[in-house]
Amino acid sequence: MGEKKKHSNMTTLMGAAFLMATSAIGPGFLTQTSTFTAQYKSVFALVIVCTILLDVTTQLNIWSVIGVSGMRGQDIANKVLPGLGYFIAFMVALGGLAFNIGNVGGGALGLNVLFGIPTTVGTFIAGIIGILIFLSKDAKASMDKLTKYLGSIMIIVVLYVAIKSKPPVGDAVSSIFHPGDVGALVLPLITLLGGSCGGYITFSGAHRLLDAGYSGKKDLPHVRQSVLMGVSVSGIMRILLFLAVLGVVTANPDVTLDASNPAADAFRLGAGVIGYKIFGLVLFFAATTSVIGAAYTSVSFLKTLHPFIMKNEKWFVIGFITASTLIMAVLGKPAALLVLAGALNGLILPLTLLTILLASRNKKIVGEDYKHPTILIVLGVCVVLLTGFSGIKALPGILKMFG
Repeated sequence: MGEKKKHSNMTTLMGAAFLMATSAIGPGFLTQTSTFTAQYKSVFALVIVCTILLDVTTQLNIWSVIGVSGMRGQDIANKVLPGLGYFIAFMVALGGLAFNIGNVGGGALGLNVLFGIPTTVGTFIAGIIGILIFLSKDAKASMDKLTKYLGSIMIIVVLYVAIKSKPPVGDAVSSIFHPGDVGALVLPLITLLGGSCGGYITFSGAHRLLDAGYSGKKDLPHVRQSVLMGVSVSGIMRILLFLAVLGVVTANPDVTLDASNPAADAFRLGAGVIGYKIFGLVLFFAATTSVIGAAYTSVSFLKTLHPFIMKNEKWFVIGFITASTLIMAVLGKPAALLVLAGALNGLILPLTLLTILLASRNKKIVGEDYKHPTILIVLGVCVVLLTGFSGIKALPGILKMFG
């Protein structure tokens, strides 16, 4: 099934892990974390910890069921309830489009930081680069390598700024246990969770492993190894970015971060001109990898629904990137779109995770001899209830973003 497995399993597993992680570590991830850290400061540590724990639970549930069943998310949903897969595919693709519009805009922001290129011009450059990657002869192998290398560079750069900015780690740890007004943290939580594992993101690596030929109970240990690697990468990045921005806003309490590019502004204040330029490069890398992940995964949700899409997958991916680029060029305001896209993806999460949990008990989907761990089901139900409740509570805040 799919591509022939390579001699080294680790290369494929890391490729899927970094595809998921870098899909999460996009411009939206950087913008959301920077925006909320500047707003809530040390108290935001609780949201960071909760996001990582909920991320692990969600990803393990979804990757395990997709891996053992050998079916993509939309096909599993159609088995759970006929027609549900079409609805989820539409919602995930729509959420992926919203994120990809922001991703292309994030690439424009990165180019603006690096070279002062106007964001409209940068938007087209970012989109064209994404298209060229999928026009290459072996796009999926290139995708694996690119996400792995660029993801590693992003972690190193953020670690440098986190050390340079000297964050109050003690205050952050203390705030985890004494956060104050927890209710005010609901919108940040669902936004970050949506940006970490909502919508298309959690399915990106799992679908990539299916394409690489990993499926069935025999491959489940490899699937879980890959997902834990991916969550570890995104979790480390989330903590380092939080600490880097926290150090900056603590040392500069009277300074308000630039709303149009808060993450880049934080790195400029934390590490000077060099840090600002390096971050511009990383922001551009983050955008590139996320454009790839969003387009690939969104189309992977559509391709089994009709043979024409399956046959012309590459051109649908290219069309997806083209549409994202054109919409971004018209709309502008990439930073606001990135936060909004994360919130929308968070609203999709309860439905997709609930569907997977129902599938985990369906022997026609997972097989007669597979028993999904009870602890994952219990924790998964908790995530569904929390994100469902959080989604309802966050709706007024999300609607305000449209205003």
